[in-house]
Amino acid sequence: MSEQWRDNNEIQLLINGEEFFPAVFEAIAQAREEVLIETFILYEDEVGKNLQQVLIEAAQRGVRVEVLVDGYGTAELSTQFLRELADAGVQLLAFDPQPRVMGVRTNLFRRLHRKIAVIDGEIGFVGGINYSSDHLADSGEPMAKQDYAVRVRGPIVADLHRATLALLDRTSKVVRSRAPWRSRSPSPDADSASARMMLSIRDNDQHTTDIEEQYLKAIRGARERIIIANAYFFPGYRFLRELRNAARRGVDVTLILQGMPDMPLVRLCSRLLYNYLLRDGVVIREYCQRPLHGKVAVIDREWSTVGSSNLDPLSLSLNLEGNLIIKDRRFNERLHDHLEELASSTCKSISLQRVLRGYWWRAPIIFLTFHFLRHFPAMVGFIPAHSPKLVPLIDVEPQHCQAPLLDRKETV
Repeated sequence: MSEQWRDNNEIQLLINGEEFFPAVFEAIAQAREEVLIETFILYEDEVGKNLQQVLIEAAQRGVRVEVLVDGYGTAELSTQFLRELADAGVQLLAFDPQPRVMGVRTNLFRRLHRKIAVIDGEIGFVGGINYSSDHLADSGEPMAKQDYAVRVRGPIVADLHRATLALLDRTSKVVRSRAPWRSRSPSPDADSASARMMLSIRDNDQHTTDIEEQYLKAIRGARERIIIANAYFFPGYRFLRELRNAARRGVDVTLILQGMPDMPLVRLCSRLLYNYLLRDGVVIREYCQRPLHGKVAVIDREWSTVGSSNLDPLSLSLNLEGNLIIKDRRFNERLHDHLEELASSTCKSISLQRVLRGYWWRAPIIFLTFHFLRHFPAMVGFIPAHSPKLVPLIDVEPQHCQAPLLDRKETV
């Protein structure tokens, strides 16, 4: 699917599970024809059980429900949980599941990392939030994640629909035919009702660098400000160079990175890059209230992005990812104001003087790190590029829909 800009879309920023889960569950509860979900993680916890309930209720009233989870990220669902979904008519598929070797999951690379939901071809959700309770920031859990998603309506939803079906149709037994897209009246709580958007995906076929290229294009054109909040920051050499170039020409460049990581190795890798960025004026702030899981950015006064893609080798070179690229001043300002508040109230600043302490012993590691980043895209070719499988977790009888949304011929 080629990248295309879509005009006149409605968009609402959803911060953490407290805003995301009620929005997506309500949309599913009101679904009339179809619910499509892609996610990296579905846990059998409070959030997962609530999702299970609304999916079962939707299927029982005749809605076609198809859910695609990753075979690595979602590996521990009980037979009862799966059977209850299947008995209701929910089709649940796993993306490239693999057996454990000596109890260890080995299918780490080339994962389905996208988080997309499409309801009735009218409402879409995109972001970084999985279906698990650790995305509830107000739960009191110290490791609850800070994260983001968006709810969208408008022409962009058709692109989300096609992208999801392009994966699901590898194994789906459902027969679909075309039906017109129908718009609902604007939501009063939307951040903007006239946003210009593009769906940018990364796969291992024809779109291997699309998301990174969108970032690079926006950074090169930046004239005023760049704020990137990203959980796993270990991008390629080109990305780092463009951030430095932007700072050198007077752009205010701020990175909000993990200060309380859920994976300590992530912070270690990111910190190897700090000296390279700080010495040219890039501002680095570490978010210390809880683990940062977001993948968002704002550049200048119009451009922003929300999605699933981290800025690390897995997301930029291996995983299947999906980001919305958004051009809208109102949404840009909304996200910018939130990130500025986050940076000022819950982050600590990282100084060049602090980074230079002990630099003598880190210098060889930093040297090797940059050469690794420079050559990583070529090195990926040595990792097996198998064709991933979509496997039903529990077989369910195929369902034929009376009012389907999209013809199979239009999903490629």
